[in-house]
Amino acid sequence: MPATDTRQQQLPRYAGIPTFMRVPFASSPQGVDIALAGVPYDGGVSARPGARHGPREMRNQSSMARGIHPTLGFNPFEVCRVADIGDVPFTRVYDVEAAHAEIRDFLAPYCAAGAKVLVAGGDHSITYPIFQAMARPQPLAMVHIDAHTDTWDEFAGSKFTHGSPFRRAVEAGLLDPTRTIQIGIRGAQNSDEGWRYSLDHGMRVVFMDEFETLGVAGVIAEARRVVGDAPVYLSFDVDGLDPVFTPGTGTPEIGGLTTREALALLRGLDGLNVVGADVVEVAPPFDPSGNTALVGATLMYEALCLLARSHVPR
Repeated sequence: MPATDTRQQQLPRYAGIPTFMRVPFASSPQGVDIALAGVPYDGGVSARPGARHGPREMRNQSSMARGIHPTLGFNPFEVCRVADIGDVPFTRVYDVEAAHAEIRDFLAPYCAAGAKVLVAGGDHSITYPIFQAMARPQPLAMVHIDAHTDTWDEFAGSKFTHGSPFRRAVEAGLLDPTRTIQIGIRGAQNSDEGWRYSLDHGMRVVFMDEFETLGVAGVIAEARRVVGDAPVYLSFDVDGLDPVFTPGTGTPEIGGLTTREALALLRGLDGLNVVGADVVEVAPPFDPSGNTALVGATLMYEALCLLARSHVPR
């Protein structure tokens, strides 16, 4: 009998309650190994809003998810109790710091109970309160796929935008910069502040030009070297991909990863001690086709497999 109740996955894909990957809904941490959560919040964006609609559309597109991974031959629902815990019930969306506190407080009981969290955003500012909810005695390592380093300090008077979550996490002792790799960085900037912060604090920054030189296999090897056996968080901003694949995002940058490269990269992380993950910056209003949300949902399934593989001793 599978660890997750998969009866809803046997229904037609257009039927049933549209939870992430058609798993059961849970309202408490009891009996949950991996909690799938939506964070419909984009109050931290610096350009185009719309990521607040990401979780709902990724839920819709995740009805296409199936159980057994095509290359790993592994079914995460067989070995882990996976549940959709719903969306953060925001009450103060017009106050960035208050909204972040609501994210932290919603996820913290699940983290405290030992569940791993897989979050659908939402803009990238939400990753900082996720780190706060997961707070551990030692800072986390991270694999970060993105067009931007998100280590700027302040924008328009706020230190909690989608351009600053990892700077805040380092300052708070939640993220180990020396065990962090940022992959796919590209695009011109008005200031090199973010790049400099990442490099000066020991982050391994793989700009897109170097990605092309190293190739996927070389970047995988570098990621595994950087994070080692430390507990690692996976953060995937869909603008890390080329906008031909993910046009529905707030700050698109051409010249990014292909979806095939993204899948190969994530699959190459198998065996790492992945303890949490997010897929962020899916902004459906900019992509009427629904493809960006489909990509986001598929990346969530790949992240779920990494979380489940590291949850079960092998």
